[in-house]
Parts: sequence; structure tokens; C-alpha cells
Amino acid sequence: MARYRGPKQKKARRFKEPIFGASKALERKPYGPGQHGRSRFQRKSEYAVQLEEKQKAKYTYGLLEKQFRNLYEEASAKEGVTGENLLQFLESRLDNTVFRLGFARTRRQARQLVSHKHIVVNGITVNIPSYRVKTGDVITVRPKSKNIEVVADSIANSPRTKYKWLEIEPKERTGKFLYEPTMEEIPENINVQLIIELYSK
Repeated sequence: MARYRGPKQKKARRFKEPIFGASKALERKPYGPGQHGRSRFQRKSEYAVQLEEKQKAKYTYGLLEKQFRNLYEEASAKEGVTGENLLQFLESRLDNTVFRLGFARTRRQARQLVSHKHIVVNGITVNIPSYRVKTGDVITVRPKSKNIEVVADSIANSPRTKYKWLEIEPKERTGKFLYEPTMEEIPENINVQLIIELYSK
């Protein structure tokens, strides 16, 4: 199972955003890593800006290049706005949905919960993080896993952020995917237009 295993805080500082969750390193050093991190005169080409936005989206949602490219191709082939389609595909991944529901504190943790068969979709155990959740799907923590420390701690410390496209029952460890969110509803700070322009070249 491929995934990024490198230094998380270094990437967060590079993008100047806590893309892997709360980052004390970013709070202490709100500038890029390396000897040129503090430089005020960093001119970036149009391509560099587009590439950085794509990389930020990849690391945020935990995808590698081939996965992300395939998702873009599918989004561009689907009827509608390509950028919104892409974000909807990313948001409807099972690992991301588990994270949004508050069953895990980070997407990495959510991915592990799914991989270790702690998550059930419509009564069926699913261990594929990239599984795409559909409208009306009910996502629950497996009965035997409802009180494991990771889930209990995450729910207890969840900021209780409410997402309109999700219905959550914290005590029951269950949630429902109501609909595919619009671009405006998705809270991630990603300029998807730059990604579309990059792949369109």
C-alpha cells in the first residue's frame, strides 16, 4: 500500500499550512524549510505555483502521483465542472470520510482504521481507503472496535466541526454520507483551478 512516509512537518512548513493536522513546528517556524525558507524574494514561475498546489492537494488527501492523475482523468471525463468533480472524488474517499466524521484525528489515522478492518459501510466491512462513499451510505465503526482507544480518544477530542454533507451520531459511532459536497462547502484551502491548468498543458 503506497503512501508518503517522509517528514510531515517539513511539508507543512513548505506549504505554510497544517496539511497533516495540527503542527507545532509550523507555529514555531511559519516559513519554509531550508536555508532559503525565510527569504522574502522568492519568485515562482507559473508552473511552479501550479505544481505546488497539486502537491499540496496530494499530500493533504494522502495520494501518490499515479492515483491523483487517475482521479483527475476520471474527473475530467465526468459531466460537470472538472475542479469540483475532482474535489468531490477526494472528499468521498472512505479514509477522508472517516476523518471528517471524527472517528480519527488525522487522515493517516483514518486510513489505518480502514486498512485494519475497523470500518463498516452499509453493514459490510471495507478495508480499502480509496473506496468511494456514495450518497446514502452509512459508515460505522465495527461493533468490536467501537471502544478502541484511537476511536474513543478521537471522538472525545473532536472539535465537533459540522459538515453539511455528513450526518453524525458520535455515541453510536456512526455517520451517513448525505450528498456530494459543493466546492464552496469543502474547507480545504486548495485552488483547484491551478491543478486543472497544470494537467491541461
